[in-house]
Amino acid sequence: MLLAHPPQSDHRDLRVVTSDAVALSGIAAASTATVPAGDRPITFVVAHGFTNTVAYPPFLRLVGWLRRFGAVRALDFRGHGRSGGASSVGGDPEVADVDAAVAAARADGADAVVTLGLSMGGGVALRQAALGQHRPDAVVCVSAVSRWYVRDTRPMRRVHWLLETTAGRVLGSRVVRLRLDEPWRTLPLSPLQVVHRIAPTPLLLVHGDRDEYFPIEHFRTLVQAAGPAATAWAVPGLGHAESAVTAPLVERIGRWASATINP
Repeated sequence: MLLAHPPQSDHRDLRVVTSDAVALSGIAAASTATVPAGDRPITFVVAHGFTNTVAYPPFLRLVGWLRRFGAVRALDFRGHGRSGGASSVGGDPEVADVDAAVAAARADGADAVVTLGLSMGGGVALRQAALGQHRPDAVVCVSAVSRWYVRDTRPMRRVHWLLETTAGRVLGSRVVRLRLDEPWRTLPLSPLQVVHRIAPTPLLLVHGDRDEYFPIEHFRTLVQAAGPAATAWAVPGLGHAESAVTAPLVERIGRWASATINP
């Protein structure tokens, strides 16, 4: 069940405007980490999955776990939640969303920015780190798709029904308040086509062997395309994205980010 607003009082509202004038809404949470003298404090920019929002309870739980390692900023993608605009489902407009989020974090004084994307947000985080104007200092990608138009699994066939049929688009609008843009006229570069461009920025790829949306083949092809500089974790028993991540996994990710930014 989606909540209209994040319930935690330790979050503040966040507003960012993208380069194409879309107003995005989200949350910012202060770090609870103790930063040793001389270390760079970390700010995580977290990108949610398709049809989710920053008010999704598992997403808020993830934010709470992540605060132990740095400040957290998260925005509803366009077409989702309280943000304006219409969703292109992980295309170039969403790259502009993450680009604006990174730029805003730096403008607010963030030193080291680590993007962390889940599912659709994972693919967008990969594409933004490769193609964006405001690159992060490190990238974490969880449960990302590698290529477009995936219909290999039953959940993804349902997603395509939502996107490609009139009934699906009406249901998405009414039930999850999803506002969809027109279908792509020009196919954007896929995560698989651009992931090699992220180096030398540190990259962590994470995927579960029980991901019901994107089989682990997506992870393996991304790892191969990313090259030897990327760190890759295939996590036994892990399902899909923010609904599946656990406190131990987030702690492991946080420790990787900390060791990467402050070796």
